[in-house]
Amino acid sequence: MIDLRPFAALGRFRNDWLNARHHFSFGEYHDRDRMGFGALRVWNDDEIAPSRGFDPHPHREMEIVTYVREGAITHRDSLGNEGRTEAGDVQVMHAGTGIVHAEYNIEAVPTRLFQIWVMPNQRGVAPGWGTRQFPRETGGLHVLASGRAAHEGIGALPLYADAAVLAGKLAAGETLRHRLPQGGGAYLVAASGALTVNDAALGPRDGAAIAGEEEITLTARETAEIVLVELGQ
Repeated sequence: MIDLRPFAALGRFRNDWLNARHHFSFGEYHDRDRMGFGALRVWNDDEIAPSRGFDPHPHREMEIVTYVREGAITHRDSLGNEGRTEAGDVQVMHAGTGIVHAEYNIEAVPTRLFQIWVMPNQRGVAPGWGTRQFPRETGGLHVLASGRAAHEGIGALPLYADAAVLAGKLAAGETLRHRLPQGGGAYLVAASGALTVNDAALGPRDGAAIAGEEEITLTARETAEIVLVELGQ
C-alpha cells in the first residue's frame, strides 16, 4: 500500500519569517487521520527567512533529524554544542532527558529543510547532538542516521529509534530497487524532481506512506532527490 500525500494538500503555517508545510499534525494544524506514521511523528517542510529562526525552546524524549535542502542552519543548545549544517547534510538531536536548543538561519538567503521527528525506542537517554556531511552524487540511497543493527559501523549518525533515515539522488531515467525492513514501513518524500514509487507518481515535495511492501522500485522521471525514513514494526 502506498498512500500519497501531495504537497498541495499538506498542512500549512506561515508568518513573517517561517513558511512551513506539515505532512502530519503539528502546532496549529490538526488532522486526526494524520497524527504520524508508525514511530514517525513529524515531517515539516520549512523555509526560514535570512537572519531569523527558532529561539531557544525545550524538547524531551524525541529523536529530531534535520535534513537541509538549501542554505544552512546553525544549531546552539544547552549542552554547549554549536554547529552549522549546510545543504545536503544532516544533523541529529537526541532530546532524551531534556535539552534546550535554538536553530537560526544566519545566511543571506532563505534556508529550506526537512525537520523529522521520530519517537525513540529507548527513554531516559542522555541528550546529544551531531552533524555530518554525506555524499551528494547520484546513484542510490545513503544511510544518514540509523538506530538499526544492520547499519552499525557504516558511519551513520546514531538514532535511539527503530528507524533509519536515507537520502540520495537518482538521475533522470534511473531505476533503483530498495528492500524495506521486514514487517516495517517507510515514508518517502521527493525533496526535488519527480519519480515513481512502484506505480505511484510523486512530484516535488510530495510524500508517500508505504506499508505492506517488501521492496519498492524507484524510477526518476527527472533528476530527483529522495529522503526516505525506514520504520520498524
